[in-house]
Amino acid sequence: MATLCVDGCPSLRKTGFLLFKTSIIFVFLFNPSLTTRLYSEEDSVVILTSATVKQTLLNSSTAWLVQFYSSWCGHCIQYSPTWKALAGDVKDWEHAIRIGVLDCAQENNFDICKEFGIHFYPTFRYFKARGPTFDVGKTYRGADRELQTVRQLMVNFLQNHTTQDWPVSCPPLEPYSSADILPLIGQKSNQYTAVIVENEDSYVGREVILDLMMYQGLTVKRALSSEKSLTEKLGINSFPSAYLLHPNGTHAILHVQKRLRFFFSSFLKLLLGVHRKLSTSGAPQEPLLEGPRGPGTAEALKDFEKSKVYMADLESGLHYLLRVELATHQTLEGEELKTFKDFVTVVAKLFPGRQSVVKLLETLLEWLVSLPLEKIPFDAILDLVNNKMRISGMFLSDQLQWVGCQGSRKHPCHSDTENPKAVLQTMRKYIVNFFGCQECGKHFEEMAVASLPQVKSVDQAVLWLWRKHNQVNGRLAGTMSEDPHFPKTQWPSPDLCPTCHEEQDGIHVWNEDKVLMFLKQHYGAANISPKHMYSSQHEPNQETLGSPDNKPIKATQEKTVAPESSLLHANHAKQSDVEGAGQAGTGAHRETRPGVSFLGLGFSSVDMSLCVVLYAFSCVFLMVMFFFFRVRSKRWKIRYNRPYV
Repeated sequence: MATLCVDGCPSLRKTGFLLFKTSIIFVFLFNPSLTTRLYSEEDSVVILTSATVKQTLLNSSTAWLVQFYSSWCGHCIQYSPTWKALAGDVKDWEHAIRIGVLDCAQENNFDICKEFGIHFYPTFRYFKARGPTFDVGKTYRGADRELQTVRQLMVNFLQNHTTQDWPVSCPPLEPYSSADILPLIGQKSNQYTAVIVENEDSYVGREVILDLMMYQGLTVKRALSSEKSLTEKLGINSFPSAYLLHPNGTHAILHVQKRLRFFFSSFLKLLLGVHRKLSTSGAPQEPLLEGPRGPGTAEALKDFEKSKVYMADLESGLHYLLRVELATHQTLEGEELKTFKDFVTVVAKLFPGRQSVVKLLETLLEWLVSLPLEKIPFDAILDLVNNKMRISGMFLSDQLQWVGCQGSRKHPCHSDTENPKAVLQTMRKYIVNFFGCQECGKHFEEMAVASLPQVKSVDQAVLWLWRKHNQVNGRLAGTMSEDPHFPKTQWPSPDLCPTCHEEQDGIHVWNEDKVLMFLKQHYGAANISPKHMYSSQHEPNQETLGSPDNKPIKATQEKTVAPESSLLHANHAKQSDVEGAGQAGTGAHRETRPGVSFLGLGFSSVDMSLCVVLYAFSCVFLMVMFFFFRVRSKRWKIRYNRPYV
């Protein structure tokens, strides 16, 4: 019987060779990873090539961690999401240590990978800052390549620098002693000082220091729990903990819901007066508004609570949409007109505002639907929005009153139904056709094309909008368009929703079930505040108000702050309508509207009385004219009558 062999059987050798060739062809022709790069410019990594790697690493002001990989390597492909997540997690460390990648599978990178002595993929190399000569780096040979482990190794690598090669912008990472910290207590300063007290094997303090290195208005220091005199003085008995020294000399323990790096960093970034360092590119900065965060030349910032949604923001947004963005289109026709009708339909149904604004939206909707026109001029829409017909009980303020959406610059906030996609599709079409920022509209459309078809329920629609909002915030964080006093952060922050945030394997993750619960509560009618809101005295709920001497108030366009009770009443009525108003026991009663609606236009009782009087006068006039011409006709026949023989 013949024995199986490889080296001694030519037929098997030929078969094995053919199988090998076939597998190679299959991999190169059908593996999608070879037709697309593992990393792109949208990731937080620096893509290096043979032409840039040496000049980038040589005498760099920062340290580097570079992954040499191959785009056809299966392990490299599987590890790429972790590497991207790591780069995003330490994005704020880029002035101390940066993350890079180099693809050794690219033909133009063959020689440089050979020069660096790369034999296996992926290979991690650390490069010290301010290296005066060429260096192939230090290879990480550990078996554990989880995100948290690599991040802690980055901290260790930074601390291995000496005074001569320490990264230029990297803050000190060594712990401070009691003698360094205690004299600062009670002293006034021009910035906050946060002290992270932790155990010796903890990395939280050093990671928080690196997280805040790109922010000004705050200095972060770390101290060890072994400093007994310090912990006793500060009253700290659990670790890690943070102690905050305020600029005015006051000081207290920093209370966070969870003693995790993300919670400490997020809380400190949101302190009043702490903001990301301004760009040093020399680009002109827009004037800042005057307020508690700094001087400026414009109006003062309004006080607001982050836990509230403000009706003034909702109505200001509506004003901006209808009077500003829409004004760029002199005439609406075709797809633009259809999009606008869909938009007004959704907003009229779901807007949780005052009855005067809801009435305006419903009147606008009825008017649009009743007009059989293929083209509508913007001026006609603007006349109705401005209530040029003087329809009673209809008003939308023309004042921009940003409260929760305010910034230190005069920019608006760049910010549902039974059909989960109805609102999203309407938003999508509106942004494409009317949104003032064309590039922003393009990005939104790309996101919609990629993931909107996956939305199958109302809850998924809410979470889709939330994810995309945070995705955009992450992309814009640190760019020139960011307001330094109101930085782009991942929302909701830990102080608003502690249960929304969790940590797995050392990296922050969202608890989306808790996020959904928070969003429903946060944007519920009960959480909408009427503070800073303006209204017109023409509104129904103010027509009957009198002055102290019982004289009626003159009906003018003078604006006054809307009473909170009227807003809450309107909110509950609107919520009842959406959920099925009219059912017994709801406790919500819709506000009675004056007059009636005819062809989409509302008329007051005075208007209707005038119509009746004019109608009666017209009837009398027609009857008089009829009898006049009848008598005149008879006289004409008698005068000119000629008998014939």
